[in-house]
Amino acid sequence: LANSIKPEFALMGETLHGDYNRWMNDRACHAVTNYECYKGLYSSFNSANMHEIAYSLNRQFGSEQWCLYTGRHLLSFLDNHDVSRIATVLTDKAMLRPAYGLLFGMPGVPAVYYGSEWGLEGDKKNGDATLRPAIEKPQENELTEWISALAKARAESPALRWGSYHNVMVQPRQLIFERRVDGERVLVAINADGNPFDAHFDAGCGRAVDLITGADHDFGGGSTLEPYSCHFWKCER
Repeated sequence: LANSIKPEFALMGETLHGDYNRWMNDRACHAVTNYECYKGLYSSFNSANMHEIAYSLNRQFGSEQWCLYTGRHLLSFLDNHDVSRIATVLTDKAMLRPAYGLLFGMPGVPAVYYGSEWGLEGDKKNGDATLRPAIEKPQENELTEWISALAKARAESPALRWGSYHNVMVQPRQLIFERRVDGERVLVAINADGNPFDAHFDAGCGRAVDLITGADHDFGGGSTLEPYSCHFWKCER
């Protein structure tokens, strides 16, 4: 009914657990909040276990017949008005950059909670007022600039907005996955470690351009992931 009144209207539902298809289907919401991946996003970084989020993402959006929400676009987030701020939850604040990189690289609709774009902290145990403060003046910084660059890269990439999901390399602190749509293939590479990591994997192409920075990348020369980094490598040839 909503689509017949206004085709561009999007109906978003807030839910926690269970089969999201109960509330997200052709007769109900277009999308719902992705709390399953919310947990995986922060705990994979804190516990050095990228296998957790890689499993959840493939379970939800992979190509296997048993995957749950392939082709759907859940609302993904690192924090919101009901949970502690991600800058408080992460045990190492340097992981904010790759965590937001993962948020904008994974399937779904990324949401950034106000104030978290510059690293605002807040612990749920201290009450709602801590999570929802009145802010008089923005405190933009390098994290804000980083998130802006991620948003721009995603907005300009059909693969990151609409593409399929496929795990390419999963290590305790590193994750590389592929987003693919007709005419475009992007490799999202995450390093959640404070040390460089030499990633050995089949890129499926020789050269790429990083959609975040615009820098060229030659896979033939190796793929070293800098400490606490994220790359959106769009394959060129």
